[in-house]
Amino acid sequence: MVKKRNEEHTVPKIGFIGAGVVGTALAVRLSEKGYPVVAVASRSKSSADKLAKAVTECRAYESKQSVVDISDLVFVTTPDDDVSDVVPELTWRPGQAVIHCSGVDSLDVLQKAKDDGARVGGFHPLQTFANVSKAIENLPGSTFALEAEESLLNTLKTMAEALEGKYVVLGLGDKPLYHAAAVIACNYTVTLMKMATDLWKAFGVSPDEATKALLPLLRGTINNIENVGLPDCLTGPIARGDIGTVMKHLEAMEEKAPEIARTYREMGLQTIPVALNKGKIDVARAEELRLLLTESKIEAKTEAYTEVL
Repeated sequence: MVKKRNEEHTVPKIGFIGAGVVGTALAVRLSEKGYPVVAVASRSKSSADKLAKAVTECRAYESKQSVVDISDLVFVTTPDDDVSDVVPELTWRPGQAVIHCSGVDSLDVLQKAKDDGARVGGFHPLQTFANVSKAIENLPGSTFALEAEESLLNTLKTMAEALEGKYVVLGLGDKPLYHAAAVIACNYTVTLMKMATDLWKAFGVSPDEATKALLPLLRGTINNIENVGLPDCLTGPIARGDIGTVMKHLEAMEEKAPEIARTYREMGLQTIPVALNKGKIDVARAEELRLLLTESKIEAKTEAYTEVL
């Protein structure tokens, strides 16, 4: 239970504007850790009511300004595109803290609150939230991206620690690259799994069956990333410099899944430096792989046709 950071700083009364997945997960978990979550408002009153019912002594309000008026620290957990519209329409007060949870926006979207004298910050959970129950389950232990001036930053660090998490402090202009990294690691893993299951359809296995078959491999990969680390966790033909295997992959995909072959080539090119760093291939073999992955059958056919003309 978090009661105080030190003797002179009591825990602030917390309000939420926005009662979606992120807002609900934060409200529930912070309340469990002893933070008084006292107010919520949302575009949908029913969503606000659900959040209020999930948190002890939290009240749902029709008016967002009511949440601002009763709270010492306000989380603006609306969709990212709405933050810059919601914040300017409200009246904030000096000393109040206003926090957004956008992964890509910096503190400029809270400028109106800052102009009113409030302290502003960012508190983004680096986690995937498919629904409310999964969000509440996954939040503890996450890393939180923090932006704020020093006094508020200490409060946010304490919150991250209370949620059993770690934190990274971002500077001006860091958010877009930080968030792009999250998209690559999380969202694009889903896309890669979709592409892998599409290849299995070519030999008659359904996407559901393919997903079940590939998941242990994915879990093993994540386990290796965690316990072996980069670059040593890399396995497979590029890590081994197995040109013959890569060539067979490309030939099969160029014939039956050319749209996936393009992504395979690009991912392969990005993997070569990892293999080099692992030390299992030399520069000469890396260059052979690069040439193989760069040249496509379409390009080769075009060159041959041009020579005949």
